Amino acid sequence: MNSTGRLFQITLYGESHQQAIGVVIDGVPPGLELDMQAIRADLKKRNPDAIGTTPRKEKDAFEITSGLFQDKTTGSPLHVTIENRDTRSGDYDHLKHHPRPGHSDHVAQVKYGGFNDYRGGGRFSGRLTAPIVIAGAIAKQFLPFQFSTRIKQLGSLKDMSKLDAYLQKITDEGDSVGGIIEVKVEGVPIGLGEPMFEKLEAKVSAMLFSIPAVKGVTFGTGFSGIEMKGSAFNDALLDETGKTETNHSGGVSGGISNGNPLIINVFIKPTASIKKAQTTYDKAENKIRELAIKGRHDVAIARRAPVVLENATAIVLADLYLMHQAYQTMLKKQ
Repeated sequence: MNSTGRLFQITLYGESHQQAIGVVIDGVPPGLELDMQAIRADLKKRNPDAIGTTPRKEKDAFEITSGLFQDKTTGSPLHVTIENRDTRSGDYDHLKHHPRPGHSDHVAQVKYGGFNDYRGGGRFSGRLTAPIVIAGAIAKQFLPFQFSTRIKQLGSLKDMSKLDAYLQKITDEGDSVGGIIEVKVEGVPIGLGEPMFEKLEAKVSAMLFSIPAVKGVTFGTGFSGIEMKGSAFNDALLDETGKTETNHSGGVSGGISNGNPLIINVFIKPTASIKKAQTTYDKAENKIRELAIKGRHDVAIARRAPVVLENATAIVLADLYLMHQAYQTMLKKQ
């Protein structure tokens, strides 16, 4: 539904063109002095002034209305809200009867009987990643891990030094491209996750797939491991800390973190809303005809996605980390 997590739980609310979006965050340890500038810095990474990103520039000024007293967390839920200000709802009126190909317009209308807010994608919009970034930025402030991300590929481009020129070409064509992004987390101890239905990969993947445009998640070597034999793929132990010679499994063994860096690769599909005219079904006229999409959209949503993926991963790891601490406390009492 709209909530995820157990000991560290978030609940998202709002839609792209409504008055506000936000998140309720439960499970933040008390006494944490929040670094507001770090949160703002992550929000800026989500919406940079860069070629290939949407011209819609929300300030993302957020307000924490509960769970904070004298600049420190109280242990009660944090409520964080962000106003939507830079909206142009009229750009989406025609989508009620002429849904975009590759987008949620049609399925949302059918599922919710036409009562869904279609403006800007509504509940399905990438706008909802802003509160995810905030929640993850807060999680990172009490997690003893080191996070990093990098774009490995955008469309056919692998040399990121040519990124601007490449995206300008795609922009001029009125088209879009997807990308592959690597998330790396270091300092994760052995023991996060469970062997069956709460596997670390399953929890992280479920969270990442909740982000609009995510179509693939792999760990470590991933699908390219198909060409390797077991003797090459196996990660040989080097010492009692669990350090391995290689990391083809991406820091996870049997669904549990093994002490090596988590390596996650995520495929972001090309943005569905493009300027290039497309032919698709028009419900009002009961025929296939040309669709010209209005609005302001990303040419490469993957350019903005690294911090979203990083912070979404942090949300899951915060939940698993708190459970791991509780489990370790129980073991020490035995």
